[in-house]
Amino acid sequence: MSSLLRLATAGSVDDGKSTLVGRLLYDTKSVLADQLDAVTRASVDKGLSTPDLSLLVDGLRSEREQGITIDVAYRYFATPKRSFVLADTPGHVQYTRNTVTGASTAQLAVLLVDARKGVIEQTRRHAAVLALLGVPQLVLAVNKIDLVDYDEATFTVIAKEFATHAETLGYPRGSVLAIPVSALEGDNVATRSERTPWYSGPSLLEHLEDVPVAPDPHDSALRFPVQYVIRPRTPEYPDYRGYAGQIAAGTVRPGDEIVVLPQGIRSRIERIDTADGPLEEAGAGTSVTLLLTDDIDISRGDLIAAADSPPRITDEITGTLCWLSSKPLKAGARVLVKHGARTVQALVGDLHARFDEQVLSSVDSPSSLELNDIGLVTLRLAEELGVDDYGDSPRTGAFLVIDPKDGDTLAAGLVGERFS
Repeated sequence: MSSLLRLATAGSVDDGKSTLVGRLLYDTKSVLADQLDAVTRASVDKGLSTPDLSLLVDGLRSEREQGITIDVAYRYFATPKRSFVLADTPGHVQYTRNTVTGASTAQLAVLLVDARKGVIEQTRRHAAVLALLGVPQLVLAVNKIDLVDYDEATFTVIAKEFATHAETLGYPRGSVLAIPVSALEGDNVATRSERTPWYSGPSLLEHLEDVPVAPDPHDSALRFPVQYVIRPRTPEYPDYRGYAGQIAAGTVRPGDEIVVLPQGIRSRIERIDTADGPLEEAGAGTSVTLLLTDDIDISRGDLIAAADSPPRITDEITGTLCWLSSKPLKAGARVLVKHGARTVQALVGDLHARFDEQVLSSVDSPSSLELNDIGLVTLRLAEELGVDDYGDSPRTGAFLVIDPKDGDTLAAGLVGERFS
């Protein structure tokens, strides 16, 4: 069975992300015949002699007319070696927040730059966001290499500049693969190009197929946010009490000792139920119903965790926020914090710092956070939550900040200080 790779694309406006994704879909034969026919007809209408593969991605007519992509779109394709889920994010600076959404679950990110422009402000911004989110694998696709006559020197300068920047963000020296590509012509996308004889590395698709993927954290401590309490109270199941949800981290087995948070009550796993019958073991990403040996008052939003390695119980979170709203964030604001399946009221405390992703330094004690700003903020919670540092457990170390007035999402948050 082929493995799964979750990846995201990022880059500035007109760097060719949509064309690159369209090329990957086309070259992996992941396009239906009627879709390709429609793209071919639309391309002819535009006066093009070859299909505009970006149209495979930019599906909305308004997007096509403006030539931009304005949301995160998920694409699915596969090769005999591996299956892929790709999050295609927009390039405009005002949509940096969408990069956070697309990269939040990515195991690898493909960051595009235009070979004619090199590393620009938005390149550095996206790289900083990817590093803050802890995306472990990074590929630099130097696109439109055909427009600089496949010049090796141009590629080398861009690759070296970005490698230095990536190293300052925490990526190990030599870990970022730079690939010269032409999404339009297909050079080094699915197969290696004869027009770049000076490049000896893999094509983009070859790298995506072979790059090692870290396994799901089954060996980390159990984290199970309770989504729903199942109590049928039927003649067949008069005393059944199960707790349904998806395992966020770790592995669970019957007999394991657990603690229910925030109550702090201990018990043991009696059984693991699924729609297909009971399991002897279940790992991260599996949706199950847990039954305990003790009758405990558990509600939606509670957290079942490993008794020997519980998360921190706190009524105050200091975390890194990516501010997603046009409304500025200021100290004293009343918000909601959604962590797992639980939502609690909170008060914004100190704004400790704002991260400047261009010079890789922080500004102390900003008066506010504006749209797309990344900052370190303390939130005082009305109720205690069981939280982990994002670096230790991304699923239980992430949270959302919500506007209590209209329910809009204001920020994506990561527990802990992600920059200094």
